[in-house]
Amino acid sequence: MVGQAATAVPPTQSVPIERQKTTVDSAILGQMNGAPPELSSAAAQAALKIQQKYDEERQKRTRPDGNAQYVDLAVSEQFKHYREDPWLDERSEAITIRDGEHIKFFILGAGFGGLVYAVKLVKSGISASEIRIVDSAGGFGGTWYYNRYPGLMCDIESYCYLPLLEEMDYIPKHKYSYGYEIREYINAIAEKYELSKTAMFRTKINRLTWDESGNQWAINMTKECASNTPLDLNITAQFVVSTPGLLLHPKLPATSGLDDFNGTAFHTSRWDYSVTGGSPENPVLDRLSDKRVGIIGTGATAIQAVPHLAKSAKSLTVFQRTPSSVDERGQHQTEKAAWSSQIASRPGWWKERNLNLAAHLSDAVKPDETNLVNDQWSKCRTYRALVGGPSPPFSIEGISSFVASLYAADIPRAERIRQRVDETVSNKDTAHALKHWYSSWCKRPTFHDDYLPVFNLPNVRLVDTDGKGVDALTATSAVVGPNEYPLDILIFSTGFRAPGIGSPAFAAGMTITGRAGQDMDAKWRDKVATLHGTMTHGFPNLFLPGPFQAGATGNQNFTLDIMSNHAVQIITQAQARFPGQKVVIEPTVEAEESWSAEIVKRSLAFAAMAGCTPGYLNGEGVMDSLPVEVKMKAARMGIWGEGIADFMNTLEAWERKAELDGLEVTPV
Repeated sequence: MVGQAATAVPPTQSVPIERQKTTVDSAILGQMNGAPPELSSAAAQAALKIQQKYDEERQKRTRPDGNAQYVDLAVSEQFKHYREDPWLDERSEAITIRDGEHIKFFILGAGFGGLVYAVKLVKSGISASEIRIVDSAGGFGGTWYYNRYPGLMCDIESYCYLPLLEEMDYIPKHKYSYGYEIREYINAIAEKYELSKTAMFRTKINRLTWDESGNQWAINMTKECASNTPLDLNITAQFVVSTPGLLLHPKLPATSGLDDFNGTAFHTSRWDYSVTGGSPENPVLDRLSDKRVGIIGTGATAIQAVPHLAKSAKSLTVFQRTPSSVDERGQHQTEKAAWSSQIASRPGWWKERNLNLAAHLSDAVKPDETNLVNDQWSKCRTYRALVGGPSPPFSIEGISSFVASLYAADIPRAERIRQRVDETVSNKDTAHALKHWYSSWCKRPTFHDDYLPVFNLPNVRLVDTDGKGVDALTATSAVVGPNEYPLDILIFSTGFRAPGIGSPAFAAGMTITGRAGQDMDAKWRDKVATLHGTMTHGFPNLFLPGPFQAGATGNQNFTLDIMSNHAVQIITQAQARFPGQKVVIEPTVEAEESWSAEIVKRSLAFAAMAGCTPGYLNGEGVMDSLPVEVKMKAARMGIWGEGIADFMNTLEAWERKAELDGLEVTPV
């Protein structure tokens, strides 16, 4: 890989932005226009040094155990108390589905995914009474139900992030909505479309089994009850939509002594306000004034929570393995006049705005196209390395120049963010430790105006573990190297199970058995295959939400909007062929193999992910060391490499033909 033999960037010195921009621009021009070799070589040296630094930092964090370095709380009995639901209420206990009941549309998941699918079905003419939403959580919200930590907000502009804004005629209060508002909005959607009263919570789906004789799904599920033993329910459904969410199952580091700590400990996705004081709506953590607080993790969650902890705790120790890239946020209230005149100014504005954001993230911007979102994330065009974009390489020969151009375009942005740390944090050693050394696409970028200044406060201490993580926990302390850090409260901001692990059945924590006893987990282990990321052969009338074998962008809710529209189009067109009859819809083997080949064909769009610092996007670095044949199989689980807009256009062209190409539709 380019940069392996270059000299590392001095550890306390960044390359000036203007110099970096000039040299990498020259390098690109040299590649494109055949500049003299000595010019191209000289121009590329700064970029090569930084790439060498990236590789050095990556090597510090690469471990052979990959995802096994974490405790998956979804399957852990020893630490199951960390996943207990602190937000249960009376509505969580309601039983709305009877044993033996038949449901036309059964939706697993009460987050944005499940609601968007349900609303699109209702808008297509399906009665809400024919739809049931079920979730293992105690209410609507998905990730927004569980995550209620102080400072929580969406990191994508809310005018794009919140789906159904036009249908709801809703104006977000801020450019980046806070968690409590998002949760209220989710419940408002459910109320408006009459989905609240029939939804059932605290319900785990155990098994989906295709009933060949009845041409329907047999569903076994368990409803947890506060005062009684759990209810075992067996129902049937004509159609099933599985939307379990991407970041659902919290995880802990498998640190030595994890169960030895005698202080109070919790995961950020189960925030305990009885310990910290405050509430999601009023995050004044007034019970921490005499407490020594530690937080493990410095990802997207910690970036938002740490400033509130710092305001209130007697002392706050932040344990860091890998620093986040922290750019400017620019939070502000929504101006109603601007909303009407500049944002929601005509029908279809939400889709238009999302396509505009996606174009900027995929480096697919047309000449003179305005950046409607105009924040620092929308200016990160090298994010295409993760979500795809126009004109990716289609051959091995094209990879080198493609990846080089991404690095060259990204380094000036990264240097600006690293200089922002120097300009904000007073202590030079702390500032050095807070700088990220990886490309923008390797980890989810973060944006905050109050996180970095926290490290100038006298009660806040950063413990940088130089890529290793916390070594151990004792009854009273966290241990890093030879040092112990006494704590009263320990907060795990350590994220969630990686979304790319396993089949849709595994992601939802259930077994799915299709035609002739075919197990979905087994099919995924053999080879992933779908049509449009939406349906898979052998599992009729089962709809998947992507993004795998589908499109992706920074805003997953836009992907859900596209996928739900597509699913409804499939159902509507299939039923129109056989009015008044039930139908069974299933892709052919040939169609899903053809689609899988299209996914693999575009997989070189993600070549720059190789060599990324370990994280949930690359299996904690293990993906790089897999055999070629395993990587080829994994490529089938990838996303559409030419970007979300091209993916959407492909689906819409298929829909307009109204021929249901690749699908078998059978009346029953």
